[in-house]
Amino acid sequence: MKEKFYVEDFINVINICAEPTDVIYGDGVQCNRYNNFSDLGAWHGYYLPKEGSKELYGSFPGPVIIAEEYPINLSASISKVNIYNEISKVWYELSEGTFEFKYYPGKLVQTYKLEDIEVSLNLIFVSNRSTLIETKIRNLTSQELTLKLKWTGSIFNEFREREEEAQYRLNQGIESIERGIQVRFSKVRENYKFFSSEEARFYINFNEDVSSEISGDTYSTLLKNNIKIGAGKEYKNYSIQIYIFTHKELEKELIIGEEVFENPQKYLDENKTRWQEYLNKALKNNEISSLKHKEAIVKTVETLVTNWRSPAGAIIHDGVVPTMSYKWFIGLWAWDSWKHAAAAARFNGELAKSNIEALFDYQIKSNDELRPKDVGAICDAIFFNKDKSRGGDGGNWNERNSKPPLASWTVWMSYKATEDIEFLRNMYPKLKLYHQWWYNNRDHDKNGIAEYGAMVHEKNCSCEQVILAAAWESGMDNAPRFDVSGYGAEDTGVKVFENKHDNGQVIGYSINQESVDLNSYLYAEKVFLRNIDKILGYHEEAMKYEEDAEYVKKYINENMFDEKTEYYYDLQISEDGKKRNLLTNRGMGPEGWIPLWAKAASPLRAKRVMENMMCETKFNSVMPLGTAALDNPSFQPEAYWRGSVWMDQAYFGVKGLMNYGYKEEAVELALKLINNAEGLIGEGTIRENYNPLTGKGLDATNFSWSSAVYLLLYQEVLAGEERLR
Repeated sequence: MKEKFYVEDFINVINICAEPTDVIYGDGVQCNRYNNFSDLGAWHGYYLPKEGSKELYGSFPGPVIIAEEYPINLSASISKVNIYNEISKVWYELSEGTFEFKYYPGKLVQTYKLEDIEVSLNLIFVSNRSTLIETKIRNLTSQELTLKLKWTGSIFNEFREREEEAQYRLNQGIESIERGIQVRFSKVRENYKFFSSEEARFYINFNEDVSSEISGDTYSTLLKNNIKIGAGKEYKNYSIQIYIFTHKELEKELIIGEEVFENPQKYLDENKTRWQEYLNKALKNNEISSLKHKEAIVKTVETLVTNWRSPAGAIIHDGVVPTMSYKWFIGLWAWDSWKHAAAAARFNGELAKSNIEALFDYQIKSNDELRPKDVGAICDAIFFNKDKSRGGDGGNWNERNSKPPLASWTVWMSYKATEDIEFLRNMYPKLKLYHQWWYNNRDHDKNGIAEYGAMVHEKNCSCEQVILAAAWESGMDNAPRFDVSGYGAEDTGVKVFENKHDNGQVIGYSINQESVDLNSYLYAEKVFLRNIDKILGYHEEAMKYEEDAEYVKKYINENMFDEKTEYYYDLQISEDGKKRNLLTNRGMGPEGWIPLWAKAASPLRAKRVMENMMCETKFNSVMPLGTAALDNPSFQPEAYWRGSVWMDQAYFGVKGLMNYGYKEEAVELALKLINNAEGLIGEGTIRENYNPLTGKGLDATNFSWSSAVYLLLYQEVLAGEERLR
C-alpha cells in the first residue's frame, strides 16, 4: 500500500499541555485535570508545558508515576535544561524566543528558536520502564559558541488527595549517582491513597559525565565539560529516565540505557517505524480520507497505548487499563479487557493476546485455596496488589463477581487479526472452562439459561451485597433492571437465590432474572467456540456447541421478546423456575439489542428492535443508543447506566444493525456517535460515557473501551463510507 499519511501528519490530536502544581493528581472527581502521554506499557508518563508556564519551558512536565495502583505527579519538572553562554555570560531564557510544543504519535517534541541558538527536545519511550530524551542545540551564529549545560529539577514530597485535607510526607529523597540522580522511595502502604516500596526508584542518567548537587527536594546536575559548537553546527545530548519497582527491573533498564546511549538514533527510528505501523493498520488502507476522522482514529490508538501497562506486581501479562487518568482505574477488568483486546488486535496483535492472557492468569483452578467451587471463573478485576485473602494488601482486587462472557469473542477477534493458531489452541480449554462455569454456578434452575449473580465471598454477606455484586457482574452497575424494588404488582423486585452443588454446598448466587444480554453473549460464545472447534478439528464438540446455541436462540426468541413493545427484555423467574415475568415495566435498555449483535434474534424481531432503536423518542437522540430509552421512566441523561451513552453498548447496537442488513441505519447512528461526541473531533479526550441529549462527555477522560469501540466502529462500519469523505 502506498502510504498517504505519516506520523508527522498528526500533531496534538490530544491536548497534553499541563502545569502540575503539586502531587495532587486529580480534580474534584479524582480524575487528572491534565492529559498525559505514555507508551510501551510504562508506569509513568509525561506532559508538554502549558503555554505561559515559563518555568516549565525546557522540561517535560511531570512525570506522572503510578504508585503501584494510584497515579500522582512526582514533580512539576523533574529535569529542565538550562543553557549558559560562556562568552556573553548569560543564561538563555527559552521563553524569549519562538517556541512550539508538539505531541506526535509516540513522541513529544519541543523547539525553541532564539537569536543565537535553536534548541530541540525529543522524548520517546525505549522500554516499558525507560524514556529517552534527546537534547539538540544548533548554533545559529557565524561564530563558535561555548556553552555550559545544567539540568534542574525537584520532587513533590507531601501528599494530600484534596486541598482541604492535611498533608503527610512521602519521605522520598533525591541522591546523586555517577551520571545523574535518583529518587529513592520509602515504604508507604496507604491503601486507597498511595503505595510505594523501598526498592522503587526514579533514575535520570546522562550519556556524558556530570556532577550533581542536592538541596532537600531539589537538585541541579551540571555537565562537567563545557561544549563548543561551531558555526551552523549541532550538538546532541542524551538522557534516560527510568521508573522501576524492583532491583531486578533496574538492572535490566541500566543495561538497556547503555545500549540506547551507544546508538540513540536507532531507537528514535524504531519508535517512528513502530508507530507508523500502528497507524497503517488502524487507518485500514487509508479508506477514510477525512483528516478530522483520521485524527479521531489516531486519538483512539494514542489513548489505548497511553493506558497500556506492562507486567508489574501481581499483573503477569501486558494489558490496557480503563484509563491512566482516573485514580481508581489502574487495574485490569475482564469486561473492559475483552474490548481493549478486540481493538488492540487491529494495530498490535501481541498486546491484544497478552491483554487476554492477563485475566486468564487468574482463572480459578480446581485446586484454588479460596474458591475451588468456582473452577473456570474469570474474576472481575486484578491489580498490582492482591487483596488480603490472597496475601496482599491491596483494596481494589475483586473476586466477588465475574463479568459478561465475551472472552471467546475477543479471542476470536485476536485470532482473526493475527492468525496465531497456537494462541487459539492455548486459549481454547480455558475458554471452555469459563463458558461452563456460567452453567455450573449461574443457572439456578438448570434450564440452560443463566443469570447474573455473585461468588461465595466474605463481602457478599447479605442479599443487598449479592445484588450489588450481581449488578457489577452485568457491567451495568445501576441499570433500572437491577433496582431492588419492584415496578408494579407483577414485578417482585430483585431477589437472591442460592445455587448449590449436588452435595448441597452453596457454590454461588443468582438473582431472580434471566438476563437477555447475558444469554445472548453466551449464545455468541457457543458460536465462537464452535468456530474454534472447527479450526482445531474438534468436530464433535463443534456440533454440540451448535446444538446448544440453537436451544438458547430459541429460548431468547420465545421467552424474552415482548410482542406489544416489540423489544427484548430480561425475564424475572421464581425460585422453582415455574413462574416467569417479562420485565417490560422497567423500560427499554441496551440489553434489548444484544440479541442482534449476537445474531440470536429472529429476522422479524430484529426489524422491530431496529425500529425502536431508530425512533427519535426512544434511542435515536443527538448522541444515540443510550443506556435507557428516552421514554424509560428511569431515564436520566447523565446517570451512569440510566441514560448516558456507553460506547461499548452503542457499538453492539450498531453492529447488530449491520448483522441484519440495516447498513444505512447503522451508518446513520455511527456518524452521530462520532460527530456529536464532545472531544472526539478536535483536541479533546475520549470519555467514559456521554449525555445522549447533547453529546457532552461525562465521567473519566481518556477512556479505553470507548476508544476501542470507536476504532472498531470506524473499521467495521465506516471504512470506505462516502459520508466520511
